[in-house]
Amino acid sequence: MKTHFRGWGIPGPVVPGTLGEGPEVEEGESLDALCGQYRMFQLKKGHRFSTDDVLTGWYGSTWCPRAETILDLGSGIGTVAMVAAWRLPGAKVVTVEAQEESVRLARKSVAYNGLGERFDVREGDLRDEEVLGAEEKFDLVLGSPPYFPLGSGPEGDHPQKVACRFEVRGTVADYCERAVKHMTRGGIFACVFPVAPVEQERRVEAGAKAAGMTIVRKRHIALRENERPLIGVFVMMRDEDLPEDQRGKTWEEPELIIRREDGSVHPEYAAVKMGFGFPP
Repeated sequence: MKTHFRGWGIPGPVVPGTLGEGPEVEEGESLDALCGQYRMFQLKKGHRFSTDDVLTGWYGSTWCPRAETILDLGSGIGTVAMVAAWRLPGAKVVTVEAQEESVRLARKSVAYNGLGERFDVREGDLRDEEVLGAEEKFDLVLGSPPYFPLGSGPEGDHPQKVACRFEVRGTVADYCERAVKHMTRGGIFACVFPVAPVEQERRVEAGAKAAGMTIVRKRHIALRENERPLIGVFVMMRDEDLPEDQRGKTWEEPELIIRREDGSVHPEYAAVKMGFGFPP
């Protein structure tokens, strides 16, 4: 299950219209602070953006800070892409998402935040060869793949949640396969995925290898101090873009801890929050 920001010191719902005229909140929706001045439309009882999503956008844009073009695969309501877009204000963004409801919400958020000239929000299955042209290449590709095979656990009470958590339309390997086809020379693919149990992390490694990529950096994330990390963020590059002696080698960064044992925000995560537009 993806981990949410509730109670983590992130501002909650805001009054629509604070950035000027734009789409309004409809029945069953909320409009919530995401990063800096950006706001996201979400369903109150559907999929809501998570810590995992925000950290994916932060981590990818950290290690590709000069990206001019961004692709977000399986983009949901647009959280990952919008975080990256806030941090890389000159970049153009393409998102690909199969769920009609999520696409609708993403387009509302793009309009509300005045990002229409920077975003191309596409509806389609990321595995469909026609959703992206073969010639379309991106400096930074992002993804927050579903974590679990269908039937491996309780699937939730809303169809939007099911496809975000379970592999309805592709696995992490499918994300790697699609990403590598649309990366510029020297481009990177950044994603999030569970690291516990260890078999989950092995799936990321296998997906990268099958796609001809090396995980060049990774960082495990612990939700609380002295607890086992549950998720990790990963940065990959194509093997052909790396020197031969660097292929297959991964630099593992120290764990990122979200909260101390007493429940307060960990100082390092407070610094990370500043990196996507919130005070510590």
